[in-house]
Amino acid sequence: MVSQFVSSHKVALLGDLDFVFPEGTHAIGRLDNESEGLLLLTTDKKVTRKIFLGEHPHRRTYLVMVQNKMTAETFQLLKQGIPIRIKGGQYHTAVPASIEIVNRPESIYPYATDRREIYPHTWLLITLTEGKYHQVRKMVLAVKHRCLRLIRINMEDLNIEGVAPGEVKEISQEEFYTKTNIHL
Repeated sequence: MVSQFVSSHKVALLGDLDFVFPEGTHAIGRLDNESEGLLLLTTDKKVTRKIFLGEHPHRRTYLVMVQNKMTAETFQLLKQGIPIRIKGGQYHTAVPASIEIVNRPESIYPYATDRREIYPHTWLLITLTEGKYHQVRKMVLAVKHRCLRLIRINMEDLNIEGVAPGEVKEISQEEFYTKTNIHL
């Protein structure tokens, strides 16, 4: 599903979920059609500005399944930072705040299973504080690994734990501000 309520394309939308969203609800950050996981929704436009234009970077962590086994050398390249092409054709060195190889992804997210797991692959846990367009996909592709699954599991201290795919969980404004470290 795409991270929007209206589209000119025939795609699954947020409005298709079994939940009545208040008028003016919008996504904070987006997940592309090929990604999954935590998506924050709000009716407060100030929140989006604070997260993406605020003076403090915000952590986002992704569980990433890449094609083929990753070597220690390749992993080290990712860890040190890898040049990726960004808007305008320029290059940016994308450095993860943290990165690790995960042997049991289902221990982090119980829905991290896939029929493609019969093929050689590696699961990574990548935390970013910058948000370049398709950054994770570009990073792993730059080291010759195609991204097979991309699951956002948290933004700051808000996480997807206990929330099934397609499920909506409401939280209080107080919990939201506390767990995202946003100061209004």
